[in-house]
Amino acid sequence: MDAIVWEWIDMSTRWLHVIAGIAWIGSSFYFVHLDSSIKQRAGLPKGAGGEAWQVHGGGFYHMVKYLVAPERKPEDLTWFKWEAYATWLSGMALLIVIYYFGAELYLIDAHVLDLPVWGAVLISVVGLALGWLVYDGLCKSPLGDHDAQLAAAGFAFLVALAYGFTLIFSGRGAYMQMGALIGTMMVANVFLVIIPNQKKVVADLIAGREPDPKLGQQAKQRSLHNNYLTLPVLFVMISNHYPLAFASRWNWVIFALVLVVGAVIRHFYNERHAGRPNPWWTWFVATAGMVLIIWLSTAAPGGDEGTVEAAAAAPEIDVVEVENIILSRCSMCHMAEPVWERIPVPPKGVMLDTPELIQRHARPIQLQAVLTHAMPPGNVTEITAEERQILAAWVAAGAPLE
Repeated sequence: MDAIVWEWIDMSTRWLHVIAGIAWIGSSFYFVHLDSSIKQRAGLPKGAGGEAWQVHGGGFYHMVKYLVAPERKPEDLTWFKWEAYATWLSGMALLIVIYYFGAELYLIDAHVLDLPVWGAVLISVVGLALGWLVYDGLCKSPLGDHDAQLAAAGFAFLVALAYGFTLIFSGRGAYMQMGALIGTMMVANVFLVIIPNQKKVVADLIAGREPDPKLGQQAKQRSLHNNYLTLPVLFVMISNHYPLAFASRWNWVIFALVLVVGAVIRHFYNERHAGRPNPWWTWFVATAGMVLIIWLSTAAPGGDEGTVEAAAAAPEIDVVEVENIILSRCSMCHMAEPVWERIPVPPKGVMLDTPELIQRHARPIQLQAVLTHAMPPGNVTEITAEERQILAAWVAAGAPLE
């Protein structure tokens, strides 16, 4: 019963996370688009930087943006913040439920670094806090006055962290750590910079003071950072379903390329919405990046050089040995009634407890246990390189039953 309750907690939290994320991303993309499409025209109110007309749902909308603030505080003012907070809180809940409580399966890989559960969780939490502090420090440093240099420093910082985490956690755990870190940076931008600065502007309006223009500039810079990080963080957060991304040898390089691909795609739309010439070059960069990602994902996992090729040349296949490997290394989770704690049903409905079922799932076995080391997670069942080679040879021979 406990396992069933945990499963529904997992599902419900994921549902909330997706809903909140859609709301946050939608509002973020909309306001960056709105800010880019604002045009200066004669006759606007004092202090207005431009206006935009929009049509949606059968109605026309007239948007006016003030460079700093209107002369007096509006009676009704909508704040956009709760969707960001709900996204982060639900995401952290998922991180705790799946990766902290399930650290032995999803966060720790003893073949990377043999950590106790408490040690892995501590490193993860401290990494999130330090990651935000370093990023915030970069933004407040002299680099903050130069967007291009700040972006380059931020990119190098994130890639260095990704590489470092692959030396500490499992591939899946390292990717989720980076996703959680970027999400933390984004929500902290909202909670600690954007909203406080907006509240200072409102307080100045109420007090009859002239608001400081720098407050709006700082908030806009952090909002733009969030905009450019949105597509990469989405990729990272869904990558746990795609082992060729997180469980390949060059996973940290793939992460770096995803940062570039996601950023240039957003740049295309930001420029387009601003009415400037379409930067079509961004699509060539994005395409080249994805091609390079695919190529990097074909590299054998560390220590498995030549495994697939050598296995393909194997003279004969011992099907009984293949079945024994699967039954001893995989079937404790992939059976009708899994014996692993907190796994009430076989993951993704995949069962590997009969020869016929093993043969039916030959391709997923190849993807998860041969081309990558995604399975067993954290290699908790101690599958050996020789056993992976046997599985590779079996798949190369057409996955025979006998």
